[in-house]
Amino acid sequence: MREMNYQDINAKTVDRWVSEGWEWGKPISHEEFAAAAKGEWKVLLTPTKPVPQEWFGDLKGKKLFGLASGGGQQMPIFTALGAECTVLDYSEKQIESENLVAAREGYSIQAIRGDMTKPLPFEDESFDIIFHPVSDCYIEEVTPVFQECWRILKKGGILLCGFDNGINYLVDDDEKCIVNHMPFNPLENEEQMRQLQDSDCGIQFSHSLEELVGGQLKAGFTLTDLYEDTNGEGRLHELNVMTFLATRAVK
Repeated sequence: MREMNYQDINAKTVDRWVSEGWEWGKPISHEEFAAAAKGEWKVLLTPTKPVPQEWFGDLKGKKLFGLASGGGQQMPIFTALGAECTVLDYSEKQIESENLVAAREGYSIQAIRGDMTKPLPFEDESFDIIFHPVSDCYIEEVTPVFQECWRILKKGGILLCGFDNGINYLVDDDEKCIVNHMPFNPLENEEQMRQLQDSDCGIQFSHSLEELVGGQLKAGFTLTDLYEDTNGEGRLHELNVMTFLATRAVK
């Protein structure tokens, strides 16, 4: 099981999801871009709750990096607000969407197809802000990602992250029964791999708060704020069970 390249599987899976109309692969409209330029905007790190606008500060002239944040949803808004954006994503379709919106709206963006499990292709202290929506659930080890974020952020730079807190990996598809041993790691557990294949979920992994929040602190970040969110639908959502976390940290 360890010999498979799970990131390539995930990239192909996301490409297919985008082609099928995946919610997180639909680029924003021209109207949404124009509204953002007028100061009317919102972005998501987690399924339903908009990120507080004060988490960003003034974006004019800021160098912003979208980490695993392709799809033409957030980068166009940040560009409309005056940021200079770079985005990295391992899905070709998500990168295509970024370039499509940039061409339609007449701005330039550095859109890179890249694997976030590898060293990021940037020099030290290259960015003012990193925007990292829920995506660490698709990689096995998160600590190196936070270390790379620390390296490429300027002093005083902001790291904004969205995470799955692990509860989703405990339960069955109906979200009624606890069925899995934690951590959820399909590279180590064949039954968990079958669950993902049956549900067409790509290759996913659970991560503890010790990894997700503690990993940022160990990398050197100072946590300044956080909020929780639900799945947005399903039984856990109906019971108001928080399954996602968003954090704001500063270098």
